[in-house]
Amino acid sequence: MSQFERLHRIKNLIEARRVVSFGDLMDELEVSRATLKRDLVKLRDSFNAPLAFDRDAGGYRFGTPNSGPSFELPGLWFSPEEILALMSMYQMLEGTDESGLLGRHIKPLMTRLQALLDAADGSSNEILKRVKLISVQRRRVEPKVFETIGAALVKRLRLVIRYYGRAKDRHTEREVSPLRLVNYKGNWYLDAWCHQSDGIRMFSLDSIEAAKLTDQKAKEVSLKTVDEELGGGYGIYRGKDLQWATLVFNKDAAKWVRSENWNERQKGRELDGGKYELKVPYSDPAELELEILRHGENVEVMAPAALRTQIAKRLADAAKVYAGRA
Repeated sequence: MSQFERLHRIKNLIEARRVVSFGDLMDELEVSRATLKRDLVKLRDSFNAPLAFDRDAGGYRFGTPNSGPSFELPGLWFSPEEILALMSMYQMLEGTDESGLLGRHIKPLMTRLQALLDAADGSSNEILKRVKLISVQRRRVEPKVFETIGAALVKRLRLVIRYYGRAKDRHTEREVSPLRLVNYKGNWYLDAWCHQSDGIRMFSLDSIEAAKLTDQKAKEVSLKTVDEELGGGYGIYRGKDLQWATLVFNKDAAKWVRSENWNERQKGRELDGGKYELKVPYSDPAELELEILRHGENVEVMAPAALRTQIAKRLADAAKVYAGRA
């Protein structure tokens, strides 16, 4: 039991029984005399508890409130596991704040969380040194764009966005009804109904150059329909028309891949010689190709033939870049 939990326990015991002896407190808390004395001093000095020893009753009670701040213990205490979860949450919030997306809006939450950590287990700054979260390849989103999209999502209003499509190197203006914000691998995406194409589309927030809120109500589409339309293919480039990729990893890569979650519908099985077969559904192969290429010579695409041919071509093209420079 942490000191913070003991302080709450002492407070509750005295409030329930009105007077509690030193011995009874020791028994209830299962602590030494020295520890209990420190806890009582903590209550008086740090939290301004009106704690008094009643000689006639033979125990401690709460008397007339002291001058200064009113006696109140923070309403939460935390186990070691909960403190670790809060530390991780704090780091994630801090990382989000550094990206500039939520800016001043998240600072009050961070301050309150830090105060809770301080109350629970001492210095939050010291605790936070023990957890480190590293975000990589996170693309920058304009804070004003993020806030405008967030407002449209909450108010259920349409947006007019100016969007840069990298694949076609083209700028377009769209009117969309925002349906859901998605954070995938540290980057933000918007699932929305596009009124130009009359269907559900996904937009990368870092490619939204400008966003303007309108006064028109957004088209309502259930999230179940969104999931059905976007399908369950690999990665962020989803769709309903799925194919299955069959990948075989050698024994070196298999040590890592067999414990990885590529897709919620993936299928895996062990092969002879320590190899591992992984089957994943996909619609657009763009992201899947990058993941396969990351494993280089440690993976072979067995099916479909078109994906195998494309990977072979990309590897050959990469080899040409290095040819003669070894």
